[in-house]
Amino acid sequence: MVSSIKAVFLFHREEDRIINFEIEFEEWISEQTAYESNPRRRELLGKGLGHGTVEFLRRIWYPAIGNFNDLHAEWEVRDLNNRHRYLDLAYMPADAKGCIEIHGFSSHARDIEAWRFKDLCMKQAMLSLDDWIFLPIAYLSIKEDPSLCKQLVLSFVGKFTSFPASHSLDWTENETIRYARRLLRPFTAKELASHLQRSEKHARRILQQLVDKHWLTVVDDKQRYRTWQLPPHLFL
Repeated sequence: MVSSIKAVFLFHREEDRIINFEIEFEEWISEQTAYESNPRRRELLGKGLGHGTVEFLRRIWYPAIGNFNDLHAEWEVRDLNNRHRYLDLAYMPADAKGCIEIHGFSSHARDIEAWRFKDLCMKQAMLSLDDWIFLPIAYLSIKEDPSLCKQLVLSFVGKFTSFPASHSLDWTENETIRYARRLLRPFTAKELASHLQRSEKHARRILQQLVDKHWLTVVDDKQRYRTWQLPPHLFL
């Protein structure tokens, strides 16, 4: 009986999330189209986003981030040769520049023409040289590894903006959680000590406090090589 009630609750929660996504997605696209003065970008937005981009937003970005703030679709940039380029998604809080590109298998790996592959590499190189942080996502990963994609997105966003602090944690504990989100992989007490500019002994005390409060988990329990990371539910 309890499991049935839980299943119904989860179903309605997922249904509400889908409805919220559809409403906010339409508002987001409509607002960008209405305020866009560039006729070429307005035309691209009017045609609709690619299937892979919409699935990424629906299954990865929106569940992980919860909004479309500072996100721009079909964003126009100019490369070093003054050519117009269009990014699937540009994430630009304040003066930051982040680019997310969704790659389908057939068009970007198996059947891609040599000139197109060369152009894609040049595009990424020029964006990197212009200080863009580039996040390529394979369409298959959206379907097969959504949890990992959400972790990547949270770490990507974490490079530009701080996550809200918890009032139950002190400054060093909150900074440790932010560090764990950005790093994505398990880390050692020595790495944290260097980041916080504290002693390794102090760092270990902070880590243990966060484990006790269920904010971190121990990955390798060997005393000498122990590492820590966020538990899965804090990534999702």
